[in-house]
Amino acid sequence: MEVKLHDIGEGMTEATINAFLVGVGEQVRADQPLVEVQTDKMTAEIPAPANGIIKGFNVKEGDTIRVGETVLIMGAGMSSTAPKRTSPATAQKTRIMASPYTRKLAREAGIPLEKVRGSGPAGRIMDEDIESHLQVEPPPQETPVRTEADSIPFRGRRKQIASKMVRSVRTIPHCTHFEEIDVTELLAWKRDVPDVSMGAFFIKALSICLKEFPIFNGRLDEEQGCVHLQHGHHIGVAVDTEEGLIVPVIRHVEEKKLKDIQRELKELTNKALDHTLTAKEATGGTFTVSNVGPLGGSIGATPIINEPEVALVSFHKTKKRPMINECDEIVIRSMMNVSMSFDHRVADGGTAVRFTNRLRDFIEKPGILLMEMI
Repeated sequence: MEVKLHDIGEGMTEATINAFLVGVGEQVRADQPLVEVQTDKMTAEIPAPANGIIKGFNVKEGDTIRVGETVLIMGAGMSSTAPKRTSPATAQKTRIMASPYTRKLAREAGIPLEKVRGSGPAGRIMDEDIESHLQVEPPPQETPVRTEADSIPFRGRRKQIASKMVRSVRTIPHCTHFEEIDVTELLAWKRDVPDVSMGAFFIKALSICLKEFPIFNGRLDEEQGCVHLQHGHHIGVAVDTEEGLIVPVIRHVEEKKLKDIQRELKELTNKALDHTLTAKEATGGTFTVSNVGPLGGSIGATPIINEPEVALVSFHKTKKRPMINECDEIVIRSMMNVSMSFDHRVADGGTAVRFTNRLRDFIEKPGILLMEMI
């Protein structure tokens, strides 16, 4: 029996082998996790399709394989009452708890995870445990090989993200609209409501805008010749992680209060950083937002749409600038740049401008947004 990599997410084409959770000769039961894999969106486990015995592996940890490729071979099954182990010669393989990034650190340092003592919950191996182990047992020094240039691997999540970006650019005629927004009053409001982040406010404001401009919450179906307008506002939030961009999804934003959005935003961001998102938490988005302002260096950008979505909005750096008010006076205001990329097959520039104008109204006058939520 061949156990193959199957599609575990929207549009997934390949995944990286993180770790094997069983050993050769081990008897396993149906639905028992066999191998942990990493896609561009999530960490997932491939379960056993039936009772059986592990005969061998066709790949190794760190390999990137495509959907449909064989991961391992299982032998004949066992009875439902049979013990998990009949061969005392083969030791039970203990599952090692560690994030994909921690496993990557260990592989690059040449450290078997079995030798590392985990300091996290339930013995989970943390990044700092790898560093501590290196201080106690440094890896053997190899004779350096002189090369003309250095190289870094182009596989795993980085390669998967690249494939998705190329598909989006080739499929969607991108058009990007830029706007600047005065966030002075929003920052003052934020000081009175410290438990709600600017990001949560932006997400709710976008949801209300999507009610007025549902075309940007749609999906183009060229075969049927129509645009399907999605009822739920499932907003993906781009998270910058050590291994690349991950986009967890806050579902049904249109039904949620600011405090609920804030709670989910924090939980999903932490899961993305720890690579523990489930398939549901990382798929099914209808609109994406990228808040790069906190990084401090982004004045503007032309973001690539998260295909098959129709649009994406990026919030950039906030900076104090002299502005002219309605009385022709020079005043200092906190200004933020916003960029919106949209599918020009589905919407025109005028619709995008009206969308960002409405978004600007909500951000510049937070009271207007709060009235919309009553």
